Amino acid sequence: MTAPAHALELRGLSAGYGARTVLHDINLELGEGEWLGIVGPNGAGKSTLIRLITGSLDATAGDVLLSGRSIANLDREAIARRIAVVPQPSTLPFAVTVEAVVALGRLPHEDRLRGLRAADKAAVSAAIDRVGLGRLIGRDVRELSLGERQLVLLAVAIAQAAPVVVLDEPTVHLDIRHQFEVMDLLEDLRVRDGRTIVTVLHDLNLVARRVPRVAVVADGRIVADGPPSIALDGDRIRSVFGVEPAWLPEGPWSAAIPSAGAPIETRPHA
Repeated sequence: MTAPAHALELRGLSAGYGARTVLHDINLELGEGEWLGIVGPNGAGKSTLIRLITGSLDATAGDVLLSGRSIANLDREAIARRIAVVPQPSTLPFAVTVEAVVALGRLPHEDRLRGLRAADKAAVSAAIDRVGLGRLIGRDVRELSLGERQLVLLAVAIAQAAPVVVLDEPTVHLDIRHQFEVMDLLEDLRVRDGRTIVTVLHDLNLVARRVPRVAVVADGRIVADGPPSIALDGDRIRSVFGVEPAWLPEGPWSAAIPSAGAPIETRPHA
């Protein structure tokens, strides 16, 4: 019996811009219903990795496979049926209602001659309800808070019904309540719908407590891949991010024991 294809697979990916190589030999496999958090310092290559996964940047070597099919052999509509991208919320230059934005998620499934069908409209309504924004139907998205706009973008991904959801900093600029709302929704999508989730995040504390699997990117390579207890240990925090684990809130890094004879550093006073 042939094993089922992974929801997302990266094989020997390398890529860059012009003559500059940013990522080197990236290999990852994600099954249905997995949640991967991507972390790393600024300039490590996280955004480039997201662009490769979503097909907006061509690799110089290697391949991206969605359910076993090379992304290079898929057109934009076929990619959109397999992978939903949730960007950071931004200000729109024109008036548009919440439901009109969420309806964009149905474009890969839409009948080009007939437009939105009853099933598409039902999917849009269900997505809005699922993120808890039914009260905002008819509102101009420009009038919403950043947190509300992020939930609207999540609703787009839900309506899109793609098996893989990729998010670039979904909690940036959000208050604590909206951060937890977003993370709860992602967990619900993973558990209840079996979606494969990929998130780039900077908040290590949030990653350690909510994301089951973490890939650490440094200098264009994946230097760790596993549960937070392994990927985010004290030595990794020190070597990749250049800070002492003791400076951070308690987490997987707190169990790190300094090497014999190594000086114990303390956080400098302001």
